[in-house]
Amino acid sequence: MKKKKKPNFNKPINYSSMVPMVSPSSSIRFKRKTLFILSTSFVSLLIILYLTSNKNQKKKFVDDVVAEEFHSIEVVNEFPHDPQAFTQGLLYGGDDFLYESTGLYKKSSVRKVAIKTGKVEILQRMANGHFGEGLTLLDDRLIQVIWLDQTGFIYDRHNLSKIGKFTHGMKDGWGLATDGKVLFGTDGSSSLYHLDPKTFKVLRNDVVRYKGYEVHNLNELEYVNGEVWANIWMSDCIARISQKDGNVLGWIILPELRKRLLKAGNRRIDVLNGIAWDSEKNRLFGKLLILFS
Repeated sequence: MKKKKKPNFNKPINYSSMVPMVSPSSSIRFKRKTLFILSTSFVSLLIILYLTSNKNQKKKFVDDVVAEEFHSIEVVNEFPHDPQAFTQGLLYGGDDFLYESTGLYKKSSVRKVAIKTGKVEILQRMANGHFGEGLTLLDDRLIQVIWLDQTGFIYDRHNLSKIGKFTHGMKDGWGLATDGKVLFGTDGSSSLYHLDPKTFKVLRNDVVRYKGYEVHNLNELEYVNGEVWANIWMSDCIARISQKDGNVLGWIILPELRKRLLKAGNRRIDVLNGIAWDSEKNRLFGKLLILFS
């Protein structure tokens, strides 16, 4: 277990060069076997960085409008994880365990995993022709979308038994999150969908923009303190998105995770994916994929 390091607030970082601006309107992801390190970061560190940055820039806040900011993080812990699990959806379930949706044809599953040990406590395998993607929890229902499909599944949160199937209005299934009232979904484009949690029909479709530019490749989602956070596929960034209009409020920049792995000798690194938020302890969980043969 790694000890927490004191953050360096004085080190200059050119964050703007790391932000994805304009990307292709659509793309096909190449799914490969992966091993990932689950890294946790206390959000209090993000808050410290955020407040320090605001003080220096002397920006004013009006109502719920948050100034655009760049945030970095510190890795405080690394935990073991099943190297055969191609994690696509990640969700904190309380009591130090995660719900996880894994991908790859013939290997997809929904599982309950102990954070500290990486032990899979409950496993629900999916049919060979399904590729698991985003996952979220609403009441006692785990809701999952599927890659290259407009359908999804519903599971009982307690035993992961499949209790339903649905069709949604997105073009594809990538990310999924909820604020407890509506579902938020992505299909790999610049669209942030608002879905009815009962009918799964599209209520609204916001185009996500940063300074007027569309932000494409929206992937895994998490709802954090009134914002929708999104992994941007093929980048080392997480976008903080306003659920009101789809505008990007700020960026969490994560290149240090990649540098950390390269320094440790891991050369075949893939992409960041997966966000899980513990609202009780203010902890953010994420992952970085490492290819293996």
